[in-house]
Amino acid sequence: MAGRIPDSDIARVRELSPVADVIGEVVTLRSAGGGSLKGLCPFHDERSPSFNVTPARGFWHCFGCGEGGDVISFVQKIDHLSFTEAVERLAARARYELHYEQGGSTSHRQQGQRARLVEAHKLAAEYFVEHLGSPEAVIGRRFLEERGFDAAAAAHFSVGYAPNGWENLVKHLRAKGFSDDELATGGLASHGQRGVIDRFRGRLVWPIRDVTGDVVGFGARKLREDDDGPKYLNTPETPLYKKSQVLYGLDLAKRDVAKARQAVVVEGYTDVMACHLAGVTTAVATCGTAFGDEHVRILRRLLLDTAEYAGEVIFTFDGDSAGQKAALRAFESDQKFVTHTFVAISPDNMDPCELRLAKGDAAVRDLVARRQPLFEFAIRSVLGGFNLEIPEGRVGAIERTAPLVARIKDASLRDEYARRLAGWVGAPDELAVVDRVRRAAAPSGERRPVKESSSTRPDPRDPTLVVEREALKLAIQRPALLGPAFDVLDATCFTAPAYADVRDAITKAGGAGSTGGGDAWVAAVLEAASDDAVRSLVTELVVEPLFTSSEPDARYGEAQLARLRVRALDRQIAELKSRLQRVNPIERGSEHNKLFTELIMLEKRRRDDLESVG
Repeated sequence: MAGRIPDSDIARVRELSPVADVIGEVVTLRSAGGGSLKGLCPFHDERSPSFNVTPARGFWHCFGCGEGGDVISFVQKIDHLSFTEAVERLAARARYELHYEQGGSTSHRQQGQRARLVEAHKLAAEYFVEHLGSPEAVIGRRFLEERGFDAAAAAHFSVGYAPNGWENLVKHLRAKGFSDDELATGGLASHGQRGVIDRFRGRLVWPIRDVTGDVVGFGARKLREDDDGPKYLNTPETPLYKKSQVLYGLDLAKRDVAKARQAVVVEGYTDVMACHLAGVTTAVATCGTAFGDEHVRILRRLLLDTAEYAGEVIFTFDGDSAGQKAALRAFESDQKFVTHTFVAISPDNMDPCELRLAKGDAAVRDLVARRQPLFEFAIRSVLGGFNLEIPEGRVGAIERTAPLVARIKDASLRDEYARRLAGWVGAPDELAVVDRVRRAAAPSGERRPVKESSSTRPDPRDPTLVVEREALKLAIQRPALLGPAFDVLDATCFTAPAYADVRDAITKAGGAGSTGGGDAWVAAVLEAASDDAVRSLVTELVVEPLFTSSEPDARYGEAQLARLRVRALDRQIAELKSRLQRVNPIERGSEHNKLFTELIMLEKRRRDDLESVG
């Protein structure tokens, strides 16, 4: 047993381990003012950050779950270590040599189990890397070269080769002072008839690191036909390695994930390599398991996944039926993110590694750039199974997809996708589809009216309607900033019936282009309102502050109108694309060309409006 660590050494370890740096390896921290930092607590699920760090004092505390302490207690809790093991880990991180009161510096055998296993994995990783250059490993080097990875790429990701023998690694680590039990416990060796044998033999090997950079396991790829094992063999569950709690490549990606507020989730080790080498340095992969709740928690902490700091998570899937099923599974995980989730699919159904090899680095970057919302992909995947040319197909599609849309937890987003669903299917009554989704989302037995009453007050916080609301506030409070351009807006720009009624009242009062504003103008709009509910909403819009913190000008007004037009064009474009999908270009070439020309014109109008916004 090791002796007691002197208090002076413990104090020195604390001094060399800034609490914000250590915690920042696991949790993305942002300024909270007053010298404090905040992030999402790693010890309980939360939607807004209540985890606070005070670097000047060296302490942390979560106001949500009540956990707190110093840098040592954080390492103890996050890695389930004893006090001594936590001090040893921090000392190793700081490259500080500990001394013990019973004499001598710490030896390998004096370390705690976790530290011992981490050291064994570090040495194993170095051993595998060294053997990638051996004559036997030519088959592994050829595998990498055929996938576009040179020696520098292999070195960057520490790819190695496990020699094709029964106990090469075991003998190597025994000589370093590790016992057979330790090697078996760590998953580096397996129990055979004659004792322990190497777990990985004759394979390419990728080290799997935790978020702090420690090697905790390996993934090994089969190379030879006579290898009767699985294509990929991973480390089994061990005290170090829990496959549901690690993401391959996260140690390399974490800083860019936090900085870019983006994570790209791919399916394999070579896909991570391809993405990083192509410039998508936020790519990570699961390790032989489906993307699950623990993975969500890891990414949420790094993304600082809150409404205030929302970023994006992008899944890459094959476009085949298996990929569509994976997307539907991810649909459920998406509900656990505050941030936006997307799907990126190669048009040729190639994974990132294949895409980079076939078309170069730019194609991988373009794949990520052409992402589409996960909800949209999942819903459209289901719609693909219906014939939308016939009434029966459209009705069946709505009945099948409405419950799917209803599972979207964010009510505002749910309504927006219900509206889009109506366009994709080609349903003539958008509100009927919205109501169908709302009824599917309502508690059992609850029923909503088929039509939304014009007296229904829209939620002022609804993000899908905020542009409509801001434009109406301007038209009532500062009509001169909008002028005649407001009056000629297409009726489809206002999707909420109550907002459409306010717009009608403005039109009946003479229009925004006819007045300079003031009390007389507000009185005219109130007089033109169709009922008390609309008048009440007009009054609300009169007193509600505008969203800009500075004095609004004509440019601000123009930007709001452009955003309104873009949203309306988005709906028209989605509906037109849906119609195009239902028109065979060979059998109905003239109709297809006409629709395609109309689509190009709409997209040009949209680009023009976006330029005026920017």
